[in-house]
Amino acid sequence: MNYKAFIGQVQHRLEYAQFGQGVRATRAVLRTLGERLHEGEATDLASPLPMEIDRYLSEAEHGQRFDYGEFLDRVSEREGVDRADANYHAQQVLAIVAEVVPPGNIEKIKNQLPEEYDRLFELIES
Repeated sequence: MNYKAFIGQVQHRLEYAQFGQGVRATRAVLRTLGERLHEGEATDLASPLPMEIDRYLSEAEHGQRFDYGEFLDRVSEREGVDRADANYHAQQVLAIVAEVVPPGNIEKIKNQLPEEYDRLFELIES
């Protein structure tokens, strides 16, 4: 999947009228996830993604420890949406990532994160 197709999927699923809104949601979710993951896991997750998107994961300050509430707060602030929307957007963006990367990469990050992050993967498991 190329960059425009990826962002187009985000834009479609989040029902955004503008391409830039899809970019902002993708960047907010993946940069925050990249901050939470260890560098190697973030790199593994990022490598199959389009170059314009993989940098959101790979250029983050990795290995930070914060709970799921803080994850949502960061996504919310970066995207300019409320926490409920941040949660939904994070689930949708990760579901699109799961369509691009090998299933083992998703499983690795799920196993690295505390159980409270399982909500992030709900759309992938259904």
